[in-house]
Amino acid sequence: MVLLTRIYTRSGDKGKTSLGNGSRLPKHHLRFKAIGEVDETNAALGLVRLYVDEILDQRLAGIQNDLFDVGADLCMPDDTQPRLRVSATQVEQLEKDIDYFNQDLQPLTSFILPGGTIASSYLHLARTITRRAERRVSELAGHERINLEVLRYLNRLSDLLFVLSRYMNDKGASDVLWKPAENQKVKN
Repeated sequence: MVLLTRIYTRSGDKGKTSLGNGSRLPKHHLRFKAIGEVDETNAALGLVRLYVDEILDQRLAGIQNDLFDVGADLCMPDDTQPRLRVSATQVEQLEKDIDYFNQDLQPLTSFILPGGTIASSYLHLARTITRRAERRVSELAGHERINLEVLRYLNRLSDLLFVLSRYMNDKGASDVLWKPAENQKVKN
């Protein structure tokens, strides 16, 4: 149970903040950048939820909760203390969601430009933020030991958000398709 009685503590006023194990690092540390970009992904999904139906809203709420698990996992840099870990089960749920929402989509005939409906556009934005978070976590993994399920989770999440962006564009019928070299043609 989390109980927050004070919002400000002044403990970060000198540019350092605490990890879950109590150690303090500069706020610009790679680990905090990764956690921050996961948080940004979560905020983008909160925006998406304003524009989807109840079923998709509930699923995205579950994903937002998972993203807090991702942040909790990343905030514990070692295995010396018990910690919440992202699990293969959470990754597998994303794969099930991808398969479910992808089954009725029109086949891809081109790359897709972000756009279409409001929901689709915000899903594309959330997807690109997720990819950035994934790159940052991957960078962190190159320097420190992390739970690799976190990387798998973010990778699958970006795939799911792509599928959902198409789903929200009338199951792909209203996708905005890339037209290679379209603006290179001479127009009279």
